[in-house]
Amino acid sequence: MTASREMGFWDHAEVLRGVLLRVAAVVFVLMIAFFAAMPYIFDNVILAPCRGDFVLYRWLELLSGTGLLGSEGESVTDFSVNLINIQLASQFFIHMTSSFWLALIFSFPVIIYLLWGFVAPGLYENEKRGVRSAFVAGNVMFFLGVSVGYFLVFPLTLRFLADYQLSAMIPNQISLDSYMDNFMVLILVMGIVFELPLLAWLLGKTGLVTRELFVKYRRHAVVALLVLAAVITPTGDPFTLMVVFLPVYLLWEVSAFTVPRSRKETDAVALL
Repeated sequence: MTASREMGFWDHAEVLRGVLLRVAAVVFVLMIAFFAAMPYIFDNVILAPCRGDFVLYRWLELLSGTGLLGSEGESVTDFSVNLINIQLASQFFIHMTSSFWLALIFSFPVIIYLLWGFVAPGLYENEKRGVRSAFVAGNVMFFLGVSVGYFLVFPLTLRFLADYQLSAMIPNQISLDSYMDNFMVLILVMGIVFELPLLAWLLGKTGLVTRELFVKYRRHAVVALLVLAAVITPTGDPFTLMVVFLPVYLLWEVSAFTVPRSRKETDAVALL
């Protein structure tokens, strides 16, 4: 730690340059791997929500057979989306950009580890423990959010928007670019949203957020999250609404729990 603190600016810049080169090398290698495997990934992962045999649809079909969905009629798995390409170079550029974004997402823990190796020598032991826990929690929550976005939020959004028609005279023809824009945005947004507990913890440490704030606005949050879930869900049944609402609401409660107690709250608990 002492040697690190005595290094000059250009020494630090040279070390940082080496770290960034290693980060670029990791992303580049993963990008090549994803580029080679992209046709398989597209058919079996990215385009999987376009088919009726997607895991969420089969699960909902199973529940509809038990009567939990409370509706009868068209099968949940009777669904498909056929994409079209309307621009000459779209498939090539999407092949490239998808490979890059997937490489960036899956190399994120390695990037954090390399950056941590650059920052850690300048921190004290107590600072290292807190930052290390935050990095681990941030990685876990990010990938958990990406999973929720892929397996739950995006498929339900796709079903709603693909079947929505302003007029029967306007058939939906979904372009590849439109599909990929929504796919990437929704999944990455869910990954970022799942960082809310970590953000709440950091803001709580600085005193900008307290548990009292979460308690005060809990009713407002419930209403807002129910409206958000109602917009996302493609059907009006309460079960599907709860499938979307509960994970996001639990995220709110976890965020409230991660905020350190204020001195006033600690004293009140001690009196009990």
